[in-house]
Amino acid sequence: MLEDVPLHIIHLEQDDPKKCTARKLASRNLAKLHFSTRRPPRRGYLLDPSAGIILGPDDIPLINRGAALVALDCSWKRLDESLEDIRKSSPRLEGRTLPLVLAANPVSWGRPGRLSTAEALAMCLVLMDHEEQAQRVLAPFSWGEQFLLLNAEPLSAYKNANSREELIDLQWEFFDKPED
Repeated sequence: MLEDVPLHIIHLEQDDPKKCTARKLASRNLAKLHFSTRRPPRRGYLLDPSAGIILGPDDIPLINRGAALVALDCSWKRLDESLEDIRKSSPRLEGRTLPLVLAANPVSWGRPGRLSTAEALAMCLVLMDHEEQAQRVLAPFSWGEQFLLLNAEPLSAYKNANSREELIDLQWEFFDKPED
């Protein structure tokens, strides 16, 4: 059995607490909350939609050596300023973006890439070959199983990719590629 990947969430309290997936994960000991950008884990991957490097099979060895996955729970409207704070205080966390999937959470249902914190962490776990942990992360949410069903085809393809390049190409088989 694989050891669980350490999950950390930098929670900046910018969203509606009733809709906050980060707090629910922490209350069930599925992730550790940090209320400051100053003390995240020293080694791992920060989920950053602007990172320019996609999380993929090349990242599995570091995860298997105990590196953490770190999500940022903040308002989409304040994402850039929040990420800048983290980059300054935690330069050893490597930024990673995710391949496209559809959100299943009630706030952003059906929107590509607009994932809740729980969905983003679960997707990372699937990509890192920790599917059982991904299911546990989604279990507290009424829409959690729907996320996996809605994205079954792309997730299956993504987790079987052999490289970042293959993963990048695969997402355009499921979603429209933006024009340059």
